[in-house]
Amino acid sequence: MEQKNEQNHPLVHLVDDDPSCLESTTRLLQLYGYRIRGFRSPVEFLKSLPADSVGCVVTDLRMPEMDGLTLQRRLEEKNSLLSVIFLTAYGTIPTSVAAMRSGAVDFLTKDAPLDHLVRAIERALKHSARSLERATANRRNRRRLQRLTPREHQVLALVAKGRLNKQIAAELGIHERTVKLHRSSGMRKMETDSVAELSVVWHQLEESGLVSSADDFSFPKGQ
Repeated sequence: MEQKNEQNHPLVHLVDDDPSCLESTTRLLQLYGYRIRGFRSPVEFLKSLPADSVGCVVTDLRMPEMDGLTLQRRLEEKNSLLSVIFLTAYGTIPTSVAAMRSGAVDFLTKDAPLDHLVRAIERALKHSARSLERATANRRNRRRLQRLTPREHQVLALVAKGRLNKQIAAELGIHERTVKLHRSSGMRKMETDSVAELSVVWHQLEESGLVSSADDFSFPKGQ
C-alpha cells in the first residue's frame, strides 16, 4: 500500500449515518495520509462547513435526515468548491446517473476495493483544486474589471478580439490617439502587459460570465 506523507493534504469529509462504516473508512483512509472529518448526518456536515472549503466529500446515499443527492444539490446551491464522491450500499443505475450528471466525481459501492476509492479521492481533490484556482482567478479578474471606465472596457474588449488601434478608432468613432490612451490605462488597471495576456484574462471573464463575448459597443461618438 502506497502511503501519503503530506501533512497538509486536503481534507476529506466523510458523511455516513452508519457509525461503524464511518469509523472503519476513516481509519483506512488515514493510513493513506488523508486528513479526515467524519459526520453522522448531512445536516451536521453542512452546518460546520466554511464557505471556502476545498477538498472532497465522500457521502452515503441513503440517510434519514437528508439523502446524498440532496446534499449534493445543497453544495451546488452554495457554490461549494468541494467535489463529491458517493459511497453506498444501495446504488442503482438511475441514482448513479443522476449523481454523475450533477457533477459527482464517482459513484462507488461500499464493497468496492479500497484503491478504487483512493483513486476517486485523488481525482476529486484535483478537481477541487482546479475549482479553487478558477474561483480565485474570477475574483481577481472581477476586481480588475470594476476599475475600468465604460470606454476602457469597450476598447479592451476589442483589443482582446485582435483589433488594431485604427480599427478600434473607426469602430468607436474616436481618435486613434484616444484609443491608445484608453488601451494603456485599461491594460494597467487589468494588470496585463501584453495583448496575449489580456486575451487570456478576457477569455476567463467571458467563461465566467463577467463579460459578454458580444459586448454592446453603443456609446456616444467621440468620447
